[in-house]
Amino acid sequence: MILIAAILAGLVVGYLLSRWQKRTWTAPSLHALWLVIIAFLPQLLFFYFPATRSGIPDGWVAAGLISSQGILLIFCWLNRRVHGVWIMGAGLALNLLVIVVNGGLMPISPQTASRLVSQSALQNVPVGTRFGYSKDILLLPENTHLAWLSDRFVTPGGLLHPLAFSLGDVVVSAGVFWLLMFQGIPWRGRTNKEPNP
Repeated sequence: MILIAAILAGLVVGYLLSRWQKRTWTAPSLHALWLVIIAFLPQLLFFYFPATRSGIPDGWVAAGLISSQGILLIFCWLNRRVHGVWIMGAGLALNLLVIVVNGGLMPISPQTASRLVSQSALQNVPVGTRFGYSKDILLLPENTHLAWLSDRFVTPGGLLHPLAFSLGDVVVSAGVFWLLMFQGIPWRGRTNKEPNP
């Protein structure tokens, strides 16, 4: 949710900024975009496809989530000189850190989880187990390492179902916004700058 909002905001602000500077808005030019696709595939199978997500052991889910975050970090490293990408990488690193130190899944407290599902549904999820088919594991705050990096924020209710997110997700979204606002311009100057005659 916040990532989608960051993408939309970045596109709008980037377009307006380019118009103000009297130049054409162009999509960011990034290296090894295929890594993003590879990184997303495990998450697609483990969290989104009903046909696959219910039959995959939690150990595989944890390994896939860690691998996915690691591949995305490699992508950020390859594009580290592009505006916003290093911010995205910092957010991914925060998420990977809290996931690894808590056994391979993103921790979420019962208090936060209660804002996402009904109390009756939450009672069927024992502490220490995976929270539904998500990337989260239900843990008490006192048993959570680096709890301040866990999924502890919740999007506002309303027309859309509330979703939990972490500080790392906020940082990643800020990086995506920055990337789109500056349209992939390297922070040491544009790559497509015309040479002087």
